[in-house]
Amino acid sequence: MLFFQISGEEERNLFFIGMIYESIVLVISLILLILIMFKYLEKRHDLTLRLLVIFLIYTLAIFFSLLSKVFVVLRLDLVVEPYSPLGWIFFRILSFRVSEFLVCIAILLSYNFKVKIFQEDYKKNQKYIVIIFGCFTAFYDLVIYEPVHGFMAVLLDAIAFLLTLIFMSMIYIAFMYRSIEAYKGVEESIYRQAFLSLTLMALSYMLIFLNFLIDRIFILVFEIPGFTIFYFLAWAFAILGIVCAYLGYIKPQAGQIE
Repeated sequence: MLFFQISGEEERNLFFIGMIYESIVLVISLILLILIMFKYLEKRHDLTLRLLVIFLIYTLAIFFSLLSKVFVVLRLDLVVEPYSPLGWIFFRILSFRVSEFLVCIAILLSYNFKVKIFQEDYKKNQKYIVIIFGCFTAFYDLVIYEPVHGFMAVLLDAIAFLLTLIFMSMIYIAFMYRSIEAYKGVEESIYRQAFLSLTLMALSYMLIFLNFLIDRIFILVFEIPGFTIFYFLAWAFAILGIVCAYLGYIKPQAGQIE
């Protein structure tokens, strides 16, 4: 998955399969984005606007991941020079780094969303830790990078996935905890379904990057081009997370949690 000079048609076919798979994920994400936009236009609610921005960024991250597969299918990786100005951004798109950078921004905004939706106050020390670690992770994802394929390139990418997973867990574990508390604290089935769906959404998002990390570990250990079962599981959890977000916040009756 990270070896840019793909040696044979079999490897490029894997990228083609990945391109089709991620196209499906992107379409589902776009549908959710449109639903959020309609809901915002209907109510003009601040929380809905925040959620709209978050999912717009997540959708862009999916788009750039899909774009990386298109690059390989079109064999553009054989044309672009890794250390050229164009290569600087091209290979970062190709190895998911631009997507991870966008995810970091979405996670930071999700932290703000969590505070607002559960009507919490910012904890000063926690706020600084989140901002500092988030900025460090975003910097690493976009800057600390080796464009030439090999062990070091894959290792650096695995570390990028690990840092993004840790950063996401810092926000979404707390989000899960508050959603479970809210689930236990209400009797109405509409609200219970909503908070349970938000809990599963947070869990799904963390499992996306856990599976991507395992996929990279398999690349390191077995020297394969990626696209293990964990790659497909990662995007399956992305679909599950999108569906849970719809059930937990966007679905008209569930949206009453506002």
